[in-house]
Amino acid sequence: MEKAIIVGLDLGTHRDFAHSMEELEELAIACELEVVGELTQHAQAVNKAFYIGTGKVEQLQMLAEETDADLIIFDNALSPMQLRNLQQKLHMPIMDRTTLILEIFSKRAHTREAKLQVDVAALQYALPRLVGLHDALSRQGGASGAMSNKGAGEKKLELDRRHIEQRLATLRRELAQVEKDRNTQRKARQKNAIPLVSLVGYTNAGKSSVMNALLTYCDSEEEKQVLEKDMLFATLETMVRKVNREDGKSFLLSDTVGFINELPHNLVQAFRSTLEEVKNADLLLQVIDFSDPHYREHMKVTKDTLEELGAGKIPMLYLYNKMDLVAMHNADINYPQVKDNKVFLAAGKGIGIEDLLLVIEKQLFGSREIYELLLPYDAGKDLNMLRQNAQILECDYRENGIYVKAFLDARMSGKCGKYKL
Repeated sequence: MEKAIIVGLDLGTHRDFAHSMEELEELAIACELEVVGELTQHAQAVNKAFYIGTGKVEQLQMLAEETDADLIIFDNALSPMQLRNLQQKLHMPIMDRTTLILEIFSKRAHTREAKLQVDVAALQYALPRLVGLHDALSRQGGASGAMSNKGAGEKKLELDRRHIEQRLATLRRELAQVEKDRNTQRKARQKNAIPLVSLVGYTNAGKSSVMNALLTYCDSEEEKQVLEKDMLFATLETMVRKVNREDGKSFLLSDTVGFINELPHNLVQAFRSTLEEVKNADLLLQVIDFSDPHYREHMKVTKDTLEELGAGKIPMLYLYNKMDLVAMHNADINYPQVKDNKVFLAAGKGIGIEDLLLVIEKQLFGSREIYELLLPYDAGKDLNMLRQNAQILECDYRENGIYVKAFLDARMSGKCGKYKL
């Protein structure tokens, strides 16, 4: 396992610096790195040349030698010049927070779509950073004037930029086709009018635990279970599972990549097609790690990311998860319980799942009831209306007409009441 040193610069802003450094260490661990040292600095401004002060750079160099570190990770984005200067001074690989997150995503990407999305995000991040990275290369000039040859550094820079732009164009074409296939699948689900519920929230809040608990409670097949691990970004690909209910109140449940403070914009853009599942949901379940003292900040990050995706106005339930950990330090905590649109539960232990299901069903189905209808064969227009606006549970072509069993709201039951059996 490679050894890493994490570095942070506290500029005295509103951001919780200590928490940010803790999160950086967790990200490093999620990237399968061993954190062997930490260096921080309190300053009024960023050092333009090295990000941290020159004295701190020397301390970092000594710390790297003492710990036999393999790389250095900075808590904020570095400019190309800072990156170049640090590499020249320290003679070892340098990463920033964005690069680290991209590396985690690269390791976790398994499906073709996820791999394409990560590659696009990584190249988009690298392209503007090329300027200045090759300044150290020697520039071999030819004759002076307009006929002069370009230097080796300039050639290298242009070749890199051209290669990345060409690769980006190819990846975007492939991703566009994958997105087209995903949209086809999404439209097929929407055609069946099965409600879609999407899990959202900060990374490692317990979204996968909630999904598995719901599937287990509803006796779904074991192979439907998703990866559940106490680690940042354990789940990367979007998972969609059907939660089967005996009373016909079934729904689709999706789980996708978690959010994090300062999630790289390129990643949000690249994963936009995947995150469309959230935008098209009928109901959002925001999973909150209530045992984390920074849960309010995590909720704000989730709110801001959802608004960026255009999903800020979708109805939402707030799931205050890991209540068992909270109860360990506060014996007066009462759970499971439901308060308005808040559900207090411990998904990892399966506590509160029944309450959660009842709230979900109330939100999704409300006053909708199951109707049995018999439509004549010449009522194709009304059948099509039902398929577009109701959740059809059963459809059977019989001798005396088309039998339909479906969930209907008041509006649809009024329009189709004449066919009621």
